[in-house]
Amino acid sequence: MSENATRPSTLTQEFLEGLVQRVPGSSGNTWKLTEVYTGDLLVELPQSSEDDIKQAFTDARAAQRIWGSWPLRKRLKVLKKFHALVLENQYLITDLIQAESGKNRRMAFEETCDVPMGTSHYIKRAPSLLKDRKHAGPVPFLSHSTEVRRPKGVVAIIAPWNFPFATGISDTIPALIAGNGVVVKPDNKTALSPLFGVGLLEVAGIPPGLVQVVCGEGPDVGEPMLSQADYVMFTGSTATGRIIGELAGKNLIGACLELGGKNPMLVLEDANVDEAVHAALFGGFGNSGQICMHIERLYIHDSIYDEFRDKFVAATEDLKIGAAYDFSADLGSLVSVDHRDRVASHVDDARDKGATVLTGGHPRPDLGPAFYEPTILEGVTPEMLAGSTETFGPVVGLYRFSTDDEAVALANDTDYGLNASVWSTDKDRALSVARRIDSGNVNINDILATAYASKGTPSGGLKQSGVGARHGDQGLLKYTDGQSIAVLKKQVMEPQKDQTYEAYAKQTQLSLKLMRKTRFR
Repeated sequence: MSENATRPSTLTQEFLEGLVQRVPGSSGNTWKLTEVYTGDLLVELPQSSEDDIKQAFTDARAAQRIWGSWPLRKRLKVLKKFHALVLENQYLITDLIQAESGKNRRMAFEETCDVPMGTSHYIKRAPSLLKDRKHAGPVPFLSHSTEVRRPKGVVAIIAPWNFPFATGISDTIPALIAGNGVVVKPDNKTALSPLFGVGLLEVAGIPPGLVQVVCGEGPDVGEPMLSQADYVMFTGSTATGRIIGELAGKNLIGACLELGGKNPMLVLEDANVDEAVHAALFGGFGNSGQICMHIERLYIHDSIYDEFRDKFVAATEDLKIGAAYDFSADLGSLVSVDHRDRVASHVDDARDKGATVLTGGHPRPDLGPAFYEPTILEGVTPEMLAGSTETFGPVVGLYRFSTDDEAVALANDTDYGLNASVWSTDKDRALSVARRIDSGNVNINDILATAYASKGTPSGGLKQSGVGARHGDQGLLKYTDGQSIAVLKKQVMEPQKDQTYEAYAKQTQLSLKLMRKTRFR
């Protein structure tokens, strides 16, 4: 292993043990949280019992009553300080993300950027979204209603291992701005960066106990969390998302679920091939393929297929894969040996059933326990695991198409609909294709970042890729309940004095016609 893989001096044992002290663990059970590059133990992570979880919600609810009573301006002042603290500690957070997840430094650094971007957007947008809004009532001039936005209460945030800081903390921020308390459940493998982020929130000035962190395996903590929560934000697999959705329904709480994907990239015949090849390197292999929105199905027009394939294979073979706490590596590790084996099983299954491995296709134990080569497959069919199931690794299949209609049909031939990418030098043509793709996000001449980083636009999945969205106005409003407070100034919504109901009915009918004709209502 290279000298660049030496664990940063910032991650001292005292520092790491201080982070995990925040996690309640009355059972005494712990999880061995390891450095992915080496497999060495980083720290013992306490596992939260059902009683610990109940107490976490009790404490968050008590603090929420204080936080929710603060005027929005005061809450936003805290979030502005938090924004600055994240930027001050950005490289330390990058170190934590790399150690716990094994991703390369570029991806770890870019993950840290998501939190200040989202925080800044909602600091700016919240005053408009959360203010009281006056609406016309049923009787012009004599009635009106006011729409009031109230916090849900305590929100459960269940964050995945692939982007622990970006999801665990970025999803927490709008919930806090809306006036809620939060209980975060990070994945055991990647709990350190969310724990550090919660610490920064407390330094910034949130009331003590407002944001809690509980840890444990999903089957152990999921049901206790949702029995206490007022809303749940979940990011993870479609299979687990169904369970979360059922639990939310059982407890009559709202849920936002960002789930799996089998995302397509369409390269039309007029695309800039060199630009598309360069983008496909990130699309297929960014974060070692462990991005919910990354590309697993790459459709190339017949007329440029051979050129694209040859250039893509050559560029992939030039990628540098390795363990490095600097920016030298293009790819890092997969998150665990178990996940490496899952990715390998998809490639082996495809190879056994007749697919061609154009490059890659092997683990790299010489680099670290969970490394796997970037892999390009040809001849993948729906009967193969890699043809229909989300692989979630550095594996991409190449396919041909002849017409735009065929490309759209192939892109839509999946149960998923999270992200898609369309490449063309004709913007109008690309836009026409994009509008026909069944996907919550579609990028033109980009892979995923333009859509995901557009914080003013909702980002969510269609079909089996999820329910609801983060980002955009609904990314904040989902953490609120709308309350209608209506005022009637005079008792006119019934017959007056000696007026018969028949006369009142005719008067009402005439009023409805006049209001529509004059566009008053």
